[in-house]
Amino acid sequence: MRLSKLFKDAPTTNVTGLYVDSRKVTPGSVYFCMPGMSADGHDFIDQAIDNGAICIVHAKDLEIKREGAIYIKVDDVVTALNQCAKLFNNNPSSNMVMYGVTGTNGKSSITKIIKYFCDTQTPCGYIGTISIEYGKVRLQPNLTTPDTLFLVDKLKDMVHHGMGACALEVSSHGLAQRRVDAIDFDVAVFTNFTHDHLDFHGNLENYFSAKKLLFSERVKPEGVSILNIDDARYEDLKEASRARVISYGIKKECDYRAKDIILSSDSTSFILEFRGKEYPVETNLVAEYNVYNLLGAMAAMHETGMSIETLTALARHIPQIEGRMEQINCGQPFSAIVDFAHTPDGMDKVIQFGRKIANKNRVIAVFGSAGRRDIQKRKTFGEIADRYCDLIILTEDDPRDESPKEIADQIKEGIKNTSSVFIGDRYEAIRQAIESAQAGDCILVLGKGDEAYMYRGDNVRVPWIGDNNAVKECIEKYWNK
Repeated sequence: MRLSKLFKDAPTTNVTGLYVDSRKVTPGSVYFCMPGMSADGHDFIDQAIDNGAICIVHAKDLEIKREGAIYIKVDDVVTALNQCAKLFNNNPSSNMVMYGVTGTNGKSSITKIIKYFCDTQTPCGYIGTISIEYGKVRLQPNLTTPDTLFLVDKLKDMVHHGMGACALEVSSHGLAQRRVDAIDFDVAVFTNFTHDHLDFHGNLENYFSAKKLLFSERVKPEGVSILNIDDARYEDLKEASRARVISYGIKKECDYRAKDIILSSDSTSFILEFRGKEYPVETNLVAEYNVYNLLGAMAAMHETGMSIETLTALARHIPQIEGRMEQINCGQPFSAIVDFAHTPDGMDKVIQFGRKIANKNRVIAVFGSAGRRDIQKRKTFGEIADRYCDLIILTEDDPRDESPKEIADQIKEGIKNTSSVFIGDRYEAIRQAIESAQAGDCILVLGKGDEAYMYRGDNVRVPWIGDNNAVKECIEKYWNK
């Protein structure tokens, strides 16, 4: 593409690529001097030019400009990057139905359910915490919401592979850092808002303001915002949305409402009430919070053309979402559940469900808390587990450069009545839980889900078997049948 297509009055020089990392720059490309949390892209201009950049996009005044390079000064590099990413990749989001899902908990579940529904009629891609999927492509993501250039490149590849839609998890980090500014969303779904990511946002209002951007700026005006009416922030988002608003929930009157809910250990049934009509729904999803997730996904699909009758039929057998309320069944006489729960609200809901299905038997929970991330929630984790569990096994969970034992001690500050033990090695902690299980017990392994890595040291990602695989292996190897 010609540089003049990206910037008005620029030379007609041919451009081979766009980069924000000076180390990855290739000959003939444009380098954007992005501001960062720990480094400023302006400091790496020479490296970018040495690696072949022919154009430098910058916002700061530069004292020295090297001969042969083209310099373009802009008011805001992030805005320029997003505009160029759309143009360079032929605005791929405009060629698909884009579903964006944000909220503290439930993003992965709703996006994966949307993909499942959509794939029955239109090929649908998925980008989120679990993976990046489209056609036969499956990649491991580095972030819930990838950076702008990677994200738009993958959307372009999805179009190339025939995807007619994409379900994208939209994190608060991604919104605050404007990673999705190059995307036009047709549907924006809000799950819920609770405590999380305060290490990044500083306080709950900043966190909410980031979430709100999806509805106030990123969804198309002619699109639709699908909001959880039972969440305390519903009215705020309704007022902020520039698209029409559709509501879903359980406790209040709304557009898509579930009532007469019957929960069991392996299925759920309810009546879906929509515009005066009632539709019976049976699903293999479990727990009340998954009723919300299913409602959000069904609303998104119905508002984009799929019939409720089709959706209720598909809801009966939703594929297992990796690491999300994943029930591991290897023939053992006790329940074993793996879940990604890593927020107070998410943990509370999962452990309550475990308490219900264990009945008078024991609930044994294995979890920790991430190092260098939102330390305020650690004591709260202990308080929640203390209310419902009979045994708490504390262990590592992405410790980074913190001591897992010190993190566990902070969690223990909230544990007053329940027996607890610290086992630093996560696999050994899971093994101990499985070996101690008795018939009727419920084992909960929380925090990592299907993640195949662990963050240690200076935020270095190292391989991890995944909680779901660890539980399966421990049951098969170590449980005394």
